[in-house]
Amino acid sequence: MTQGAPTDRPAASLVVRTTALDVDRLATLVDLLPATEPVAWLRRGEGLVGWGSAAGVRTTGAHRFADADAWWSETTARAVVRDDVGEPGCGLVCFGTLAFADDPGDSSLVVPEVVVGRRGDTAWITTISGGGLAPAADHPEPTDPPPAPVGLTYSDGHRNGDEWMSVVADAVRRINAGDLEKVVLARDLVATADADVDVRWPLRRLAASYPTCWTFHVDGFFGATPELLVRRERGLVTSRVLAGTIRRTGDDARDLMLAATLARSSKDLEEHEYAVRSVVDRFEPHCSSMNVPEAPFVLHLPNVMHLATDVTGVVHDAGTVSSLALAAALHPSAAVGGHPTSVAVDLIAEIEGMPRGRYAGPVGWMDATGDGEWGIGLRSAVVSGPTVRLFAGCGVVGDSDPESELAESSAKLVPVRDALGS
Repeated sequence: MTQGAPTDRPAASLVVRTTALDVDRLATLVDLLPATEPVAWLRRGEGLVGWGSAAGVRTTGAHRFADADAWWSETTARAVVRDDVGEPGCGLVCFGTLAFADDPGDSSLVVPEVVVGRRGDTAWITTISGGGLAPAADHPEPTDPPPAPVGLTYSDGHRNGDEWMSVVADAVRRINAGDLEKVVLARDLVATADADVDVRWPLRRLAASYPTCWTFHVDGFFGATPELLVRRERGLVTSRVLAGTIRRTGDDARDLMLAATLARSSKDLEEHEYAVRSVVDRFEPHCSSMNVPEAPFVLHLPNVMHLATDVTGVVHDAGTVSSLALAAALHPSAAVGGHPTSVAVDLIAEIEGMPRGRYAGPVGWMDATGDGEWGIGLRSAVVSGPTVRLFAGCGVVGDSDPESELAESSAKLVPVRDALGS
């Protein structure tokens, strides 16, 4: 994998072949993943999985998006592609995970050796090689089931609950003093197992338990995000904005009442408005038209409910601005940073007390045309050997209550905790 700025080194020369698969014979995509170098982007049983590493790049710092995008442009320009299917996600594809903050900003793009995709009744397999046209691939078969983590224990991350509530209280004071209007604060939790954790175990469980979310894994970063930062497909762009959360009780009647309460909550509606406004403002230079619903809807997930808005638009610069460049323009939105953005991001660095790494950064995939899907890395964790570091964050505004925010963050840790098995 290339290190550093891609402009300093030649891009890889790749030969790519995509052929159709019999969708009736195809196993569940996540079940195809091997233990070595798996990547995934899944929703409702569709999406992309891959394995191996044909090429890649690591970028850092404030120019991490632009450097990664430049490397991808060079790589696609040098590639020889035979695509017999022609769906989005066919041909040459990379998977990426980008850091939240500029410093150090460790980010990566990965081009797998094999990618398997499904979209509706169409399925395909892509082989990518640096040494000539690979032979037609065999029909992929499920791999052996991954082992469950053993001996899991949990410990506080960089701050315990009381310390984190003090940070939230500090942010509320600054907001009420007029320093800013909203800031998103995150915390972490550390899980430790007796042996290395096979990331396929939580991936399978997340994909099954949260089918309406985007389940992902790239370079050790995994999760099931409910928030789509940007999808660009054939000239159309979409962003799903989430801000404003309430925990579910498991009682359907009670949860319907809570959903109605969430939809009328001035605190949550204020938080949501900032998030939608930030996406619209950053889409506007790239779109000839946009559709922004007047009011959010309530998105029901197994553990929480969110206020949600789907912003859509028609791009006028698709020939020069990739989906990754659009993700860079949107990041960080008010949904994961705050408002005003620069003030909120500075405050996060000052008081949050932990490195976010790739948490709340863009994660997803892109094809050779620049089309792709990039989610926000939420409901997520980083796996490294026997250690898994889980993340959760909450939007803080002037009338936020620290205890309520702690409870909300705990609810957002549930998906990955449950997926690990504890």
